[in-house]
Amino acid sequence: MPKDFSAVGFLGFDVFGTVVDWRTGVARASEPFLARHGIAVEPFAFADEWRALYQPAMQKVRAGERPWVKLEVLNRENLETVLSRHHADFGRIPDAELVDLNKAWERLDPWPDSVDGLTRLKRRFALGPLSNGHIAGMLNLARFGGLPWDVITGAEVTKSYKPMPQTYLRSADAVGLPPDRVGMVAAHNDDLKAARAAGLRTVFVRRPHEHGAGQTTDLDAKEDWDVIAESLTDAADALGCN
Repeated sequence: MPKDFSAVGFLGFDVFGTVVDWRTGVARASEPFLARHGIAVEPFAFADEWRALYQPAMQKVRAGERPWVKLEVLNRENLETVLSRHHADFGRIPDAELVDLNKAWERLDPWPDSVDGLTRLKRRFALGPLSNGHIAGMLNLARFGGLPWDVITGAEVTKSYKPMPQTYLRSADAVGLPPDRVGMVAAHNDDLKAARAAGLRTVFVRRPHEHGAGQTTDLDAKEDWDVIAESLTDAADALGCN
């Protein structure tokens, strides 16, 4: 049975992978670009390569090796790195195309249960991203997918990237609540571990196909999280949001 959430006033969500299917959306946007420029890489493999640079790029910020920048900047740098690996001719690629491809991260489909689950959870809790995404990106993603956020918290509000404790603590402060009245909803055990260490409540949502059919990480809950759910609608059931 889930633990008591009666005092929780805000649920913060990991977005990429938990609420939206980043891999399919990025592959979809990449396919015509790669074909147009004769870049011989399968679109899903390209999406995986691009995503693989996500954590290393943020780690440089977390470690103080570079100043904080928005995720949009890191994604663009990572895009150019992956294209360079595949010998892209940057002299022939208009910058406007690179800008548009980078915005693929703002045009990602929600998982089939996401909008219904969020809509039901919103009846009891205030909701918002507690994500490494930047504010404009989260806003555009919400409008694209119909995500019913009340507020946007996370990296740009706190000028830090998860799993740094200040990302969770300053997000809680931004919505006017102590950490124990905030729940973190994520499909990633490491995210929830850091959130719990910061004093937040935890909701694990299983997304076994975030990385495709061969996914090997986060297939199951690794700790006794407050709620363990198969989907966001399942989480809504567990939290009494009919």
